[in-house]
Amino acid sequence: MRLFSEWGVYKRGFGYFCAMLSISNLSYFIGGRPLYENANLHIKPKDKIGLVGQNGTGKSTLLKIIHGDYQPTTGEVQKAKDCTIGFLNQDLLSYQSDESILNVALAAFKETLALQDEIEKVLKLMETDYSEEIINKLANLQDRFESNEGYTIKAKAEEVLEGIGFQTKDLEKPLRQFSGGWRMRVMLAKLLLEKPSLLMLDEPTNHLDLPSIQWVENYLKNYEGAVVVVSHDQTFLDNCISTTVEVANQTLTSYPGNYSFYKEEKKIRMELQQNAYENQQQMIKQTEKFIERFRAKATKSNQVQSRIKALDRMDRVNEVVNDEAFVNFKFKFSQKSGRDVVVLDHVSKAYGDLVILKNTTARIERGDKIALIGANGKGKSTLLRIIAGTDQNQGTRTEGHNVIKAFFAQHQLEALTLDNEIIQEMAQAGSKKSEMELRGVLGCFLFSNEEVFKKIKVLSGGEKSRVALAKTLISEANFLLLDEPTNHLDFQSVNILIQALQQYEGTFITVSHDRHFIKGVANKIWYIEDYEIKEYPGTYDEYEFWRSQQVEVKAVPAAEKVEKKPIPVVQKNASEIQQAKRDLKKMEEQLQKIEKEIESLDLLKAETEVKMADPEVYENESKAQKVQESYQSIQNSLYEANAKWEQLVDQISSLQELAG
Repeated sequence: MRLFSEWGVYKRGFGYFCAMLSISNLSYFIGGRPLYENANLHIKPKDKIGLVGQNGTGKSTLLKIIHGDYQPTTGEVQKAKDCTIGFLNQDLLSYQSDESILNVALAAFKETLALQDEIEKVLKLMETDYSEEIINKLANLQDRFESNEGYTIKAKAEEVLEGIGFQTKDLEKPLRQFSGGWRMRVMLAKLLLEKPSLLMLDEPTNHLDLPSIQWVENYLKNYEGAVVVVSHDQTFLDNCISTTVEVANQTLTSYPGNYSFYKEEKKIRMELQQNAYENQQQMIKQTEKFIERFRAKATKSNQVQSRIKALDRMDRVNEVVNDEAFVNFKFKFSQKSGRDVVVLDHVSKAYGDLVILKNTTARIERGDKIALIGANGKGKSTLLRIIAGTDQNQGTRTEGHNVIKAFFAQHQLEALTLDNEIIQEMAQAGSKKSEMELRGVLGCFLFSNEEVFKKIKVLSGGEKSRVALAKTLISEANFLLLDEPTNHLDFQSVNILIQALQQYEGTFITVSHDRHFIKGVANKIWYIEDYEIKEYPGTYDEYEFWRSQQVEVKAVPAAEKVEKKPIPVVQKNASEIQQAKRDLKKMEEQLQKIEKEIESLDLLKAETEVKMADPEVYENESKAQKVQESYQSIQNSLYEANAKWEQLVDQISSLQELAG
């Protein structure tokens, strides 16, 4: 990896820009297959980049090339002299240590800990040596320790560890006692505390629960350095990145926005490319007709040769291949369940001293689409097993009339018959579907043509998940229980599952930390609080808003919560009414003015979106950035204008009442 001077200067096109790390003309081959070919990427300080693309396109490989684990076949990776890289990857799952998790995280502060050791040695020495030299050495070490904020490193480590889900009582436990997922959290905490100038995260949300994911989002949004993250969590990407880089066709394509912007922008670019392809194909056909028609005529030979050369020199536009998959089959079950699917009455569950549920009651009715959310350790999977009737508990569980259950959990991937072909495995689901129908289902889950004859034993974790999910969904069950169904699934597969469950006419309950998935499928939210099942009767977006309001209410100081006495009704006098009418007129004029401003901003926004759809804009990085900044500024102005409009409407409503 070549080094260059402080935030080295790179020439690109006709301008210059600062880069912390630059990938130039990168090619990387696995065997004879190119994973990358002449790919380029420039990472600037404070960039927040999300790497997206289908599984197998080389996202994780790119991170390893940047880190220096792999060497490019051709091309260069160049970085600034003082660029430090922190890399969280799945290989860290195997890391073991007898140190406490707090000490493992504190290892991020190597220099400060070394100073602490020196101070302790000097203090030991001072028990017998009071010389001025020793006293000065101690003072110097303590000054350096204080300037490194040494007295706060423990508090910082505790804050990060607790932010990603550890309890205070766990911090002194040895790392070795924790599972791979929890060990990965510790390594993430250590990296966040190290604060490298470039932080690279490969699927950081895989081992996090929802509260921890939200904590990491907020941390990354305010992170001082650059971040490159690979993730299949669409909401996570939306909330913490500002640039999306697509890995496809052996190259890297940048989009100046978050994941949602990328999806919309890609549609626009695909439409433009398809139009260009169709126009070019029409022109090629016309040219070929001319060549064929006049090839034998001597008087047209020069024109014919000219057109043949023009076709040879032509840069061909590729036809757009739409990689989105759509579910186009309906799920059937032989009978509907009764109105009540499962009723839990005064249910309690504990493992020794660990209480999960205490005297709680809940009801699942036909047509419920329930998302069970919350932090790990609250008992979500236990509750799912209680609902399924596979876990013993105190209290009463009543299953409704004609309920046919199907349970999906990660351990069921191991229950797949390894020597079966995919199509054989599907045939054993008991749906009595024909091979053609099963092929149709598998096509929706991204298994097409000869892929249906692959053996289960050669499939990746994500592919096995898709097979197990497909089996669950065609089982003709009218009640599905899904435990973390989106684990190991890429964007396409998650969207397929969302479409499938949106079409499903039965009842289901799912445990998930994937907010994009929950938003797409749930009409009720369940969570466990104070050992009881709590229900919010609405979508996840509505639940989040309600929850934020609850937090704001709790945050009000006690002094402000004093019960207010009713305000006595006072008769309005004539002067007050006249003043209210004058104020009302002014407010209505302001409202008209702000409405015109909103109209102008909407128009300006539409014009800017047209510019953003122009591929030529992205050939000049400076121009692309200005357009993106302009768009963001318009969005902010629109937000403020709409907020003013709402405020004025409320004030006008109050004045109208006063004016009589």
